[in-house]
Amino acid sequence: MSATVDILAFASARHTLPAQVRGDALRLLGDTLGGGAAGAKSTEAAKLMQAVRGFGTDPQARLLSGGHAPAASAAFFNGFAIHCLEWDAVHEGAVVHALSVVTAALLAQADQRGGCDPDVFLTALAVGVDVASGLGIAATGPMQFFRPATAGVIGAALAAARLAELPPEKFADVMGLAYSFVSGTMQAHVEASIALPLQIANAARAAITAVALVEGGLDGPHDVLDGQFGYHNLIEPLDLARYTADLGNVWRISEVAIKPFPSGRASHGALGELNVLHRNGLRLADVDKVELFAPPLIQRLVGRPYKPDMSAAYARLCLPILAPLMLRDGVIDPATFDGDTLHDPALVELAQHVSVELDDNPDGNAMAPQRLVVTTCNGQAFEHAITANLGSIANPMDADQSAAKYDLCRRLAEPDADSRLFDDPLAYATEPK
Repeated sequence: MSATVDILAFASARHTLPAQVRGDALRLLGDTLGGGAAGAKSTEAAKLMQAVRGFGTDPQARLLSGGHAPAASAAFFNGFAIHCLEWDAVHEGAVVHALSVVTAALLAQADQRGGCDPDVFLTALAVGVDVASGLGIAATGPMQFFRPATAGVIGAALAAARLAELPPEKFADVMGLAYSFVSGTMQAHVEASIALPLQIANAARAAITAVALVEGGLDGPHDVLDGQFGYHNLIEPLDLARYTADLGNVWRISEVAIKPFPSGRASHGALGELNVLHRNGLRLADVDKVELFAPPLIQRLVGRPYKPDMSAAYARLCLPILAPLMLRDGVIDPATFDGDTLHDPALVELAQHVSVELDDNPDGNAMAPQRLVVTTCNGQAFEHAITANLGSIANPMDADQSAAKYDLCRRLAEPDADSRLFDDPLAYATEPK
């Protein structure tokens, strides 16, 4: 249990974030809340709202859509809203959208307490993202379970335990109960089901529930990572030394990538290059075919074919329709996924000629390198080597690209979104009144 002990000690310890790490946490909080505010106004979120309103009668916490709900319901709805547009930040090496679950849980936890100190909130956020990402980093094989939920709930629960000011000796119980609530299947991704953000929602709710149960005097199992029926043996094999060797010295939140487009992260290597081509004058009508040669994870996550009856959730994970959209519009607008415009004949025509082909990369978790080949109708071929996805630490978004994302998020979230979601996200998170 030495690795587990080390993780629990890190999660419960006093930390002062280095200035760069604090800045990264604040930047990523803003990105997460902006995307969540847009997602809260989505068609899918509107459907979820009726269920959330029925979860309880004691409104303690805010919804990103406006209004209030019981804390557990708010964590559930906000976790869904943050992930449902596929616009949330991701640690690419871990393949974990850690900000989604952790932020949703911390918002509800902070609201329950009537607010909290800004640095306490940012530190809890950084710690939770670290643990959730760390479990992904430690994974030795491709995902069988939906890692943002399975690793995310553990990181989020330990982060929420910090806000609740639980004593260090209780953190093992919080982790144990969070593990007991672990769920999340990759079958939802295979079928591009709306169950994906519901699994994020469930993890956020489970995280604050674990803390509440420990506050109420209940306990949980302790050897939940390496035990006989622990994470390593039941969820996915772990080499925890991959994470714990740098625990506390390398802050994983500073490695998290921002997603420029509301689509599966595995689509962003190709979409980033297609966006450049569009800005340089290439248009949908000019293109005959698009070929992406990529590692197994890319093909698995976004190589699915165009379907005439596909849902918005499917379209967000379908490069054959995302690529034509980028060539036509120069942007991926979530509003496009609702309605007949997604099935414009010109889009559908090119969608039949977009392919994701396996390269020879044996790494089941790798997102790069990739190679994009765009062939025009006159036979000219543009070939691009993709070494890092747009929005990653190695290939950050420029000021114009960042502004374009936040402007679109704000437009989707208005007119009744709390302006602090965009103008002062830390105040929004820590000052509920």
